[in-house]
Amino acid sequence: MRWTGRRGSSNVEDRRSGGTGKLVIGGGLGTIVIALIVMLMGGDPSQMLGGFEQANTQPVEANAEEDSLARFVSVVLADTEEVWGELFEASGLTYREPKLVLFRGQVESACGYASAASGPFYCPGDEKVYIDLSFCDELRNRFGAPGDFAIAYVIAHEVGHHVQNQLGVLGDVQKQREQLPEREANRLTVKLELQADFYAGIWAHHAQKKFDILEPGDIEEALGAASAVGDDHLQMQSQGRVVPDAFTHGTSAQRMQWFRKGWQSGNPSDGDTFVRGAV
Repeated sequence: MRWTGRRGSSNVEDRRSGGTGKLVIGGGLGTIVIALIVMLMGGDPSQMLGGFEQANTQPVEANAEEDSLARFVSVVLADTEEVWGELFEASGLTYREPKLVLFRGQVESACGYASAASGPFYCPGDEKVYIDLSFCDELRNRFGAPGDFAIAYVIAHEVGHHVQNQLGVLGDVQKQREQLPEREANRLTVKLELQADFYAGIWAHHAQKKFDILEPGDIEEALGAASAVGDDHLQMQSQGRVVPDAFTHGTSAQRMQWFRKGWQSGNPSDGDTFVRGAV
């Protein structure tokens, strides 16, 4: 991805210098809340509910590679601001830019506490995206999805949840989930996640037109990341079998399909995953 020499976002909040110094044992109310939000928005909440380790409160110096990655994330966030700002304006709406929080180990958000094990997530309570940059190594090494555009896809996906929040989709889904049995609630969550993948594709489409960001192989990197975090792929990795009723994000094929649809379409109106038969 071509990104050097372009502006970074002023909406990055860097908390990497140390943790909160708080300890949560056994999954208190804040932990449960953030686990539910993370399950809804992305990431694995199962690693949170057993409790957190004491956060490291000593300052940790970032190396040059991590600082470069932080700058990259800031530029991607700035691109999303430009793209969604213009798309909202074209629809007669005003886009509220989200904050992006960089952290190490664990973090406190308006949704409660989360650890790096949760993966990147969006908290609607404070309209912030949270990411521990160590996830970028995990994306490459654990999930087999290398490349800077794989990381850009993840950021754009979480910003897609912010778009859903502003459009009222996120709140509607949360209300509906509360009244549904688990299997039906999971199906709604899948639709929510696939729409966020579509919005990531929308960002890629318009960022390419506006900034000429793409290098050879970039779209393939994003598709590889989308495939790597599909429910069926992750379930096979972790438990050796696939349980469709437990899906919360969609299959690898679905995630690639909806990102590709957004990338090819460029029209946000084409991404209604909640229409009967869409998913």
